[in-house]
Amino acid sequence: MLRTFTLLALATFTFSCVSNQKKGNIENSIAENKISEIIPIVDFDGVKPLLHKDSDTLYVVNFWATWCAPCVKEIPYFEQIALEFANQKLKVILINLDFPNHYESRLLPFVKEHGIKSTIVMLDDPDANRWINQVDTTWSGSIPATLIYNRHERKFFEQEFTYQELKDAVTSLQLKAEN
Repeated sequence: MLRTFTLLALATFTFSCVSNQKKGNIENSIAENKISEIIPIVDFDGVKPLLHKDSDTLYVVNFWATWCAPCVKEIPYFEQIALEFANQKLKVILINLDFPNHYESRLLPFVKEHGIKSTIVMLDDPDANRWINQVDTTWSGSIPATLIYNRHERKFFEQEFTYQELKDAVTSLQLKAEN
C-alpha cells in the first residue's frame, strides 16, 4: 500500500513539474533562450505582454496554426524576415493557436521539421470572445493574422502575406520609427 502511494505521489509530482514547465513564465523562457527546448503554453494573459511593449524594437506577432494552410505557407517568410533584420531591433513572435492536445503530436514536430528559430508561444485560451478584440478591434478571428508594432504605431493585418508584402509592412513601420 505504501509502495503504491509512493509511486502515485512520484507520478503526480513528475506530471505537475512537466505541466508547470510547459505553462511556465513566458518572459523567463524567452529571456533564457529556452524557446527551442520548450514552447510555453499560456492563456491570453500570458500573451498580452507580448502585444504591448514600449520599446524601440519592432515586433512582428503572427497568429497561426499548423492546420491552417495559408499560415503554414507564410511561416518561412517570418523566419526570413527575422534573419534579414537580425542586426536591427526586430523581434518575430509566432503565437500558435493549435489545440493544446496537439502540442506534442503536431506543433513540436512541425517546429522541428521546419527548423523554426523565432519565438513561439502556444495560446491556450478558449474564450476567444474575450481576447480577439484585445489584439485588434477589427479582427474577425480568422488566421493568419499579424500585428506589427513599435512604440509609435500599430498595424494589424488579417491576411496571408507574400514575402514582399511582409517585408514592405516591416520596412514601412521601421522607417516611420526612425524618423
